Amino acid sequence: MVEMAIVLLAGGEATRFPDKLEQRVDGKPMLERAYAGVRATGWPVYVATKGSFSRALDAKLEAPLLIDRKPRRGPLQAFLGACAMIRAQRIFAVAADQPRMDERVLHRLAAAWEDGDEAVVPSDDAGIEPLAALYDRAAALHYGFELRHRTTAGMRDLIARLATRFVRFKTEHFLNVNRPEDLSDS
Repeated sequence: MVEMAIVLLAGGEATRFPDKLEQRVDGKPMLERAYAGVRATGWPVYVATKGSFSRALDAKLEAPLLIDRKPRRGPLQAFLGACAMIRAQRIFAVAADQPRMDERVLHRLAAAWEDGDEAVVPSDDAGIEPLAALYDRAAALHYGFELRHRTTAGMRDLIARLATRFVRFKTEHFLNVNRPEDLSDS
């Protein structure tokens, strides 16, 4: 079992912005850019998805694809499914639609981890960022088990059950792209 791994959550429906992970940000598809940003950590990277991507994008991802067996149930369910497949003590959950995410954020979160922590979650002026956070795999699976059958449960519900440390960051790191106009901020 490795100490740390990263799961890029890339299986959302993107109803407000179809094919957003294929959209170019600084000349690269958003998913490729997110992958490169977290891969620079040196930790194993996995991509949780509901299926494959375009052939060109698939070729750029040197990461195992974890196919969500229960798609359309949100990031929490995808993350818990990935935790069941990944053998690491701690796992980062990172949304693939964050074009500004990079290894510095993840290294800082890992360095903030202390004995007794079950999650280290960034916070900024807008609140907390559960999809750019580090989780203890065993604790996530344990507490997530009771949440798996709730259709409205999300990552914040998991965080509420974990011994969580919050680390302040500047807001600039956590741009989530949900609509085409969000790309103008990247």
